[in-house]
Amino acid sequence: METIVLDIGETLVRDDRHWASWADWLGVPPHTLGALVGAAVAQGREATDALRILRPDMDVEEAYRARAAAGRGEHLDESDLYQDVRPALAELRAAGIRVVVAGNGTVRAGELLRALDLPADLVVTSGEWGVRKPEPEFFARVTEVAGAAPEATLYVGDHPADDLFPAAAAGLRTAHLRRGPYGHWWAEHPDVVETADFRIDALTELVGLVASASSSSSSSSASAASGVAPEAEGETGVRRGVLRSVRQVY
Repeated sequence: METIVLDIGETLVRDDRHWASWADWLGVPPHTLGALVGAAVAQGREATDALRILRPDMDVEEAYRARAAAGRGEHLDESDLYQDVRPALAELRAAGIRVVVAGNGTVRAGELLRALDLPADLVVTSGEWGVRKPEPEFFARVTEVAGAAPEATLYVGDHPADDLFPAAAAGLRTAHLRRGPYGHWWAEHPDVVETADFRIDALTELVGLVASASSSSSSSSASAASGVAPEAEGETGVRRGVLRSVRQVY
């Protein structure tokens, strides 16, 4: 493994401030919006569908601009990072791994992330690239900036339909992170288990995972080193392929 590319939302950055700010803007209790986000996640829908449930006629992009104009736009500081972010990224770079942060986000989000001076070689958002996940063009750009062959590049993210499946389709190796609503809810789905090269609970596992994968002579031994065990189809009570069909990505 030569390069590790990381998603942003619920991989590096906690989304609770994001949703709390939307709840405040819409004048609803944060737990109400949080529950609706959870319902959208469980149905395999976009989390932003929760906003449209509260305001069916709302244009989310237009509302975002209105919030910014009112001085209530995006904010990001050290407290928004998960605690394992800095130590994990620093260890990876110390181990000679190229670290790239590339995920969905606005141009402003990219500016805020770079202002945090993360231990990363590159920080970029979909807004800056002009293409969002899960579009294949996004992962083509990931491959370009990785500086390594796809099979030597690992994409890490929590969202199966936006991170895991399209990254795998692009030929990248993948790690599914059990973090955030999507990461936890879909972690044991057969599509996730089958597709992910690795499944992790914290970013600090990446250093050991990379070392194990590099010394492994087969994908099965790499999976064993990461703690991935084969699971029988139907064990989780869901039909294989359901997750993909819900989002209709692949």
